[in-house]
Amino acid sequence: MTAVTAPQYRLPQQRNLVTALPGPKSSELQGRRAMAVAGGVGSSVPVYAADADGGVIVDVDGNSLIDFGSGIAVTTVGAGNAAVAAAVAEQASHFTHTCFMVTPYEGYVAVAERLNHLTPGDHQKRTVLFNSGAEAVENAIKVARLATGRDAVVAFDHAYHGRTNLTMALTAKTMPYKYGFGPFAPEVYRIPMSYPYRDGLDGAEAAKRAISMMDKQIGGDQLAAIIIEPIQGEGGFIVPAPGFLMALAGWARANGIVFIADEVQSGFARTGAWFASDHEGIVPDLVTMAKGIAGGMPLSALTGRADLLDAVHAGGLGGTYGGNPVACAAALAAMDVMTELDLPARARHIEELAGGRLRAMASVTPEIGEVRGRGAMLAIELVKPGGTEPNPELTKALVAACLTQGLVLLSCGTYGNVIRLLPPLVIDDALLNDGLDVLENALNDLTGR
Repeated sequence: MTAVTAPQYRLPQQRNLVTALPGPKSSELQGRRAMAVAGGVGSSVPVYAADADGGVIVDVDGNSLIDFGSGIAVTTVGAGNAAVAAAVAEQASHFTHTCFMVTPYEGYVAVAERLNHLTPGDHQKRTVLFNSGAEAVENAIKVARLATGRDAVVAFDHAYHGRTNLTMALTAKTMPYKYGFGPFAPEVYRIPMSYPYRDGLDGAEAAKRAISMMDKQIGGDQLAAIIIEPIQGEGGFIVPAPGFLMALAGWARANGIVFIADEVQSGFARTGAWFASDHEGIVPDLVTMAKGIAGGMPLSALTGRADLLDAVHAGGLGGTYGGNPVACAAALAAMDVMTELDLPARARHIEELAGGRLRAMASVTPEIGEVRGRGAMLAIELVKPGGTEPNPELTKALVAACLTQGLVLLSCGTYGNVIRLLPPLVIDDALLNDGLDVLENALNDLTGR
């Protein structure tokens, strides 16, 4: 499959602006929000959604916007997928909750079976379900510490793992995620990430640097876990140099360290494979998942080696809402859609189309320092002309300019200078190209070309 056919869409797949953005109804809601919602909750754009499907978001004023964000890699199968909606309605008509820890149900078991099959490796696996990516990460650390009897955990520069106390300690960027919220959980150590554009190291060199630091500053026999995003998300869509992840995983195995792949943003067909780990041929001990797993319903998962997860005492893992039956139904439907439409292949097609367009822009735009990513997880890093100094001012202006033309675009990166493209994998080629046209024209206008 290289294209999604029109009959699968409920809404017209086209950009259509009927007001300036934000429109009057969105502006009214923004005023209500200011009086009701905590100021610490941010939103990327001041536009309020009323409907969404395929690659479009329709706001409360009737504007149809192109979605290059997918709710931060969540609506992989589209925000209004008919199969997911039907599965949610069917399950909700029977029961919305019993708590799996009280009265279990088949949906939880079925999701666990599916994840045990889909995640990397053919070893015996077990799965536990939660609500958010941060919960999955916290529980992965719990499992690793119990299994090894050790405390120390390594995370990497530019990492993002969540906003709870432990996951803030794992996350690298202070503003807005950590500023003023300490003290953080102890025994978390930060190690340099492979960042080819900025460190100039190949995978072997970057791994040697990282392993040397872990060995000397912590000690392999003191480490419970290494946690890493195979492609970093919020940190800037950083793709490590080939061989880096493999070397780390090998060193972890040799030292009895649990190797955790955080696939919260990069999982579920997003990178052109079911999981980003597949590109590097690594088999993590534990995999954390969320975002694209359930078509927009809140669900996360931890899947990994049976011996690790079965070692935890009964009651040591779980939660009241973890593996909610409605979310499980949505996940099974979403994974069916991903399989039936071969969305990993669709992601590779998006990479070919969008990546080619982005590289063409880079060839004539010195402000684009690098084009990188895999599948439909693509990015451009913006710099000051003539060097590699980050250009967050241009990044912010570009996001704002694209919004005025009806394109929802997200930024990221430790330095605030990366534009990330995360379109739904069911976006059609015409809409994808229209969004890229908006991006290119806005960038040309801002850079005087």
